[in-house]
Amino acid sequence: MEKCEGIVIRQTSYRESDKIVRMYTREFGKIGVVARGAKKTKSRLAAVTQLFTNGYFTFFGGNGLGTLQQGEVIENFSSIQQDIFMTAYATYVCELLDKATEERQPNPYLYELTFQILRDIDEGYDPQILTQIYEMKMLPVLGLYPTMDKCAICGETTGHFDFSTRSNGIICHRCFDKDRYRMHLPENVVKLLRLFFIFQLDRLGNIDVKQETKEWLQKAIDTYYDEYSGLYLKSRKFLRDMDKWENMLKKDSDD
Repeated sequence: MEKCEGIVIRQTSYRESDKIVRMYTREFGKIGVVARGAKKTKSRLAAVTQLFTNGYFTFFGGNGLGTLQQGEVIENFSSIQQDIFMTAYATYVCELLDKATEERQPNPYLYELTFQILRDIDEGYDPQILTQIYEMKMLPVLGLYPTMDKCAICGETTGHFDFSTRSNGIICHRCFDKDRYRMHLPENVVKLLRLFFIFQLDRLGNIDVKQETKEWLQKAIDTYYDEYSGLYLKSRKFLRDMDKWENMLKKDSDD
């Protein structure tokens, strides 16, 4: 019998009334368990196995799937559950975490980061910015280490910078002519990319970012992920399509 604190990041139906639940836990990293009877509304496991739920779990382990015995809800992130836009961002966060990690590789920092991101989304902070922070923080988990604290070509730490997937990081104005494939980004966008990658989430505070800036940030992050990560996430495609529709609705309402 093992105990852990975890977040439900994926659930799938199994047999008539059971679920297979994927959790990211503080103690064990990513694990999978069978929750017997969890699809029944009166089941004691129904609430604690809902997607995004943070809770305490007791399970029998094994080489493959464990068997969930009991659980206690700590936080169910009810605002996320009730808002389609929040749900879309939270789903992407959880799928990215799932695809980026291996089974039973504990990473308490990553657990705390994911919990903070979901909590802040649930509390009404900008979900797009929070997700962009998460994407930048997940790069080392994917084995990707763009140079963000100095010029990737000459090593200088001062000057004007652009971002380049080809050079794998930021490059200073002295080296612009050495990389014709660099992204021509506004200076504040490059500063935010650096900030998202380097600083701790609890030190960032509430960042108020213009929609145009968020679009530039997303373009840079998506380009880097497409170039290096090798991931194709259905939730990301849905999220990008949703963002387009949301922006169109906002523009129509402003006209």
